[in-house]
Amino acid sequence: MSASDNVLVLYGSYRSDRMGIRLANYIVAALRARGCNAELIDARSIGLPMLDRMYKEYPKGSAPPAMERLAGQISAADAFVFVTGEYNWGLQPGLKNLTDHFLEEWYWRPAAIASYSAGRIAGARAATAWHGTLSEMGMVVISSTIMVGGIGQALTDDAKPSGEAGQALANAFPRFADDLSWWTEAAKAQRARRPPPY
Repeated sequence: MSASDNVLVLYGSYRSDRMGIRLANYIVAALRARGCNAELIDARSIGLPMLDRMYKEYPKGSAPPAMERLAGQISAADAFVFVTGEYNWGLQPGLKNLTDHFLEEWYWRPAAIASYSAGRIAGARAATAWHGTLSEMGMVVISSTIMVGGIGQALTDDAKPSGEAGQALANAFPRFADDLSWWTEAAKAQRARRPPPY
Protein backbone atom coordinates (compact mmCIF):
# COMPACT_ATOMS: atom_id res chain seq x y z
CA MET A 1 0.00 0.00 0.00
CA SER A 2 1.20 3.51 -0.62
CA ALA A 3 0.84 6.63 1.51
CA SER A 4 -1.70 7.91 -0.99
CA ASP A 5 -4.00 4.91 -0.46
CA ASN A 6 -6.94 5.76 1.78
CA VAL A 7 -8.31 2.59 3.36
CA LEU A 8 -11.34 2.50 5.63
CA VAL A 9 -11.45 -0.36 8.15
CA LEU A 10 -15.10 -0.84 9.09
CA TYR A 11 -16.17 -2.53 12.31
CA GLY A 12 -19.70 -3.10 13.56
CA SER A 13 -20.11 -4.68 16.99
CA TYR A 14 -22.31 -2.82 19.46
CA ARG A 15 -21.68 -5.23 22.35
CA SER A 16 -20.34 -3.89 25.64
CA ASP A 17 -17.48 -6.42 25.80
CA ARG A 18 -16.14 -6.22 22.26
CA MET A 19 -13.31 -8.52 21.24
CA GLY A 20 -13.37 -7.89 17.49
CA ILE A 21 -12.21 -4.30 18.00
CA ARG A 22 -8.80 -5.82 18.66
CA LEU A 23 -8.74 -7.23 15.14
CA ALA A 24 -9.92 -3.94 13.65
CA ASN A 25 -7.20 -2.05 15.53
CA TYR A 26 -4.58 -4.62 14.50
CA ILE A 27 -5.49 -4.19 10.83
CA VAL A 28 -5.42 -0.39 11.03
CA ALA A 29 -1.98 -0.47 12.68
CA ALA A 30 -0.62 -3.09 10.27
CA LEU A 31 -1.83 -1.17 7.22
CA ARG A 32 -0.31 2.04 8.55
CA ALA A 33 2.96 0.20 9.13
CA ARG A 34 2.92 -0.65 5.42
CA GLY A 35 2.62 3.05 4.62
CA CYS A 36 -1.03 3.54 3.81
CA ASN A 37 -3.53 5.96 5.30
CA ALA A 38 -5.85 3.60 7.22
CA GLU A 39 -8.74 4.81 9.36
CA LEU A 40 -11.12 2.94 11.65
CA ILE A 41 -14.84 3.43 11.09
CA ASP A 42 -16.61 2.15 14.21
CA ALA A 43 -20.35 1.76 13.63
CA ARG A 44 -21.15 2.04 17.33
CA SER A 45 -19.28 5.35 17.65
CA ILE A 46 -20.94 6.80 14.56
CA GLY A 47 -24.35 5.70 15.81
CA LEU A 48 -26.47 5.76 12.66
CA PRO A 49 -30.12 4.87 13.36
CA MET A 50 -31.71 1.70 12.04
CA LEU A 51 -32.05 2.23 8.32
CA ASP A 52 -34.99 4.43 7.41
CA ARG A 53 -33.65 6.53 4.55
CA MET A 54 -30.43 5.93 2.67
CA TYR A 55 -27.99 8.82 2.30
CA LYS A 56 -29.02 9.33 -1.33
CA GLU A 57 -32.68 9.69 -0.30
CA TYR A 58 -32.01 12.90 1.63
CA PRO A 59 -32.17 16.20 -0.25
CA LYS A 60 -28.61 17.42 -0.87
CA GLY A 61 -27.10 18.85 2.30
CA SER A 62 -29.91 17.68 4.61
CA ALA A 63 -28.60 14.28 5.76
CA PRO A 64 -27.71 13.94 9.47
CA PRO A 65 -24.15 15.25 10.07
CA ALA A 66 -22.67 11.84 10.97
CA MET A 67 -24.10 10.33 7.80
CA GLU A 68 -22.87 13.24 5.68
CA ARG A 69 -19.33 12.93 7.07
CA LEU A 70 -19.26 9.19 6.52
CA ALA A 71 -20.55 9.52 2.95
CA GLY A 72 -17.60 11.80 2.22
CA GLN A 73 -15.14 9.38 3.82
CA ILE A 74 -16.50 6.42 1.86
CA SER A 75 -16.46 8.33 -1.43
CA ALA A 76 -12.86 9.45 -0.83
CA ALA A 77 -11.59 5.96 0.10
CA ASP A 78 -9.55 3.81 -2.26
CA ALA A 79 -10.35 0.51 -0.53
CA PHE A 80 -12.27 -1.03 2.35
CA VAL A 81 -11.69 -3.72 4.95
CA PHE A 82 -14.82 -5.11 6.63
CA VAL A 83 -14.08 -6.62 10.05
CA THR A 84 -17.00 -8.82 11.00
CA GLY A 85 -18.13 -11.12 13.73
CA GLU A 86 -20.63 -13.90 13.13
CA TYR A 87 -24.03 -13.85 14.82
CA ASN A 88 -26.05 -17.07 14.49
CA TRP A 89 -24.31 -18.01 11.23
CA GLY A 90 -25.07 -14.57 9.85
CA LEU A 91 -24.07 -10.95 9.39
CA GLN A 92 -23.34 -8.63 12.27
CA PRO A 93 -26.35 -6.27 12.32
CA GLY A 94 -24.48 -3.10 13.34
CA LEU A 95 -22.05 -3.31 10.44
CA LYS A 96 -24.76 -4.30 7.95
CA ASN A 97 -26.93 -1.38 9.06
CA LEU A 98 -24.08 1.10 8.61
CA THR A 99 -23.21 -0.34 5.18
CA ASP A 100 -26.81 -0.23 3.94
CA HIS A 101 -27.11 3.53 4.45
CA PHE A 102 -24.96 4.00 1.34
CA LEU A 103 -24.76 2.54 -2.14
CA GLU A 104 -23.11 4.49 -4.96
CA GLU A 105 -20.49 5.73 -2.49
CA TRP A 106 -19.05 2.18 -2.39
CA TYR A 107 -18.79 1.62 -6.14
CA TRP A 108 -15.65 0.71 -8.10
CA ARG A 109 -13.31 0.04 -5.17
CA PRO A 110 -11.91 -3.20 -3.70
CA ALA A 111 -13.11 -4.63 -0.41
CA ALA A 112 -11.48 -7.20 1.86
CA ILE A 113 -13.11 -9.25 4.61
CA ALA A 114 -11.60 -10.09 8.00
CA SER A 115 -13.79 -12.28 10.19
CA TYR A 116 -13.52 -13.52 13.75
CA SER A 117 -15.34 -15.47 16.42
CA ALA A 118 -14.80 -16.79 19.89
CA GLY A 119 -14.81 -20.34 18.56
CA ARG A 120 -12.89 -22.27 15.95
CA ILE A 121 -15.10 -21.38 12.94
CA ALA A 122 -13.55 -17.87 12.95
CA GLY A 123 -16.58 -16.14 11.47
CA ALA A 124 -16.31 -18.04 8.17
CA ARG A 125 -20.06 -18.12 7.56
CA ALA A 126 -20.37 -14.35 8.05
CA ALA A 127 -17.42 -13.81 5.69
CA THR A 128 -19.18 -15.89 3.04
CA ALA A 129 -22.39 -13.87 3.46
CA TRP A 130 -20.51 -10.57 3.26
CA HIS A 131 -18.86 -11.59 0.00
CA GLY A 132 -22.15 -11.59 -1.90
CA THR A 133 -23.45 -8.48 -0.13
CA LEU A 134 -20.38 -6.36 -0.91
CA SER A 135 -20.31 -7.56 -4.52
CA GLU A 136 -23.96 -6.55 -4.92
CA MET A 137 -23.07 -3.12 -3.52
CA GLY A 138 -20.55 -2.46 -6.29
CA MET A 139 -17.27 -3.51 -4.68
CA VAL A 140 -14.70 -5.97 -5.97
CA VAL A 141 -14.16 -8.43 -3.12
CA ILE A 142 -10.59 -9.72 -3.03
CA SER A 143 -9.98 -13.45 -2.69
CA SER A 144 -7.67 -13.24 0.34
CA THR A 145 -9.39 -13.23 3.70
CA ILE A 146 -8.35 -13.04 7.33
CA MET A 147 -10.16 -15.40 9.72
CA VAL A 148 -9.38 -15.39 13.43
CA GLY A 149 -10.80 -18.01 15.78
CA GLY A 150 -10.50 -17.67 19.53
CA ILE A 151 -10.41 -13.90 19.16
CA GLY A 152 -10.07 -13.33 22.92
CA GLN A 153 -6.77 -15.19 22.98
CA ALA A 154 -5.42 -14.33 19.50
CA LEU A 155 -4.91 -10.64 20.24
CA THR A 156 -4.13 -8.77 23.43
CA ASP A 157 -6.17 -5.79 24.63
CA ASP A 158 -3.76 -3.52 22.77
CA ALA A 159 -4.14 -5.52 19.52
CA LYS A 160 -0.85 -7.43 19.62
CA PRO A 161 -0.82 -11.02 18.26
CA SER A 162 -0.76 -13.65 20.99
CA GLY A 163 -0.31 -17.41 20.96
CA GLU A 164 -0.77 -19.72 17.99
CA ALA A 165 -3.82 -17.93 16.61
CA GLY A 166 -2.08 -14.59 16.85
CA GLN A 167 0.95 -15.94 15.02
CA ALA A 168 -1.30 -17.36 12.32
CA LEU A 169 -2.86 -13.91 11.90
CA ALA A 170 0.55 -12.23 11.66
CA ASN A 171 1.63 -14.81 9.08
CA ALA A 172 -1.52 -14.39 6.98
CA PHE A 173 -1.64 -10.61 7.02
CA PRO A 174 1.09 -9.82 4.42
CA ARG A 175 -0.63 -11.80 1.65
CA PHE A 176 -4.00 -10.28 2.60
CA ALA A 177 -2.51 -6.76 2.44
CA ASP A 178 -0.61 -7.48 -0.79
CA ASP A 179 -3.82 -8.68 -2.43
CA LEU A 180 -5.72 -5.59 -1.30
CA SER A 181 -2.86 -3.34 -2.41
CA TRP A 182 -2.79 -4.88 -5.90
CA TRP A 183 -6.53 -4.37 -6.41
CA THR A 184 -6.39 -0.88 -4.92
CA GLU A 185 -3.69 0.12 -7.41
CA ALA A 186 -5.56 -1.51 -10.29
CA ALA A 187 -8.85 0.21 -9.44
CA LYS A 188 -7.19 3.62 -9.01
CA ALA A 189 -5.43 3.28 -12.36
CA GLN A 190 -8.61 2.22 -14.14
CA ARG A 191 -10.68 5.06 -12.62
CA ALA A 192 -7.99 7.53 -13.76
CA ARG A 193 -7.90 6.00 -17.25
CA ARG A 194 -11.61 5.69 -17.83
CA PRO A 195 -14.58 7.05 -15.85
CA PRO A 196 -16.86 4.35 -14.39
CA PRO A 197 -19.78 3.57 -16.71
CA TYR A 198 -22.37 4.55 -14.09
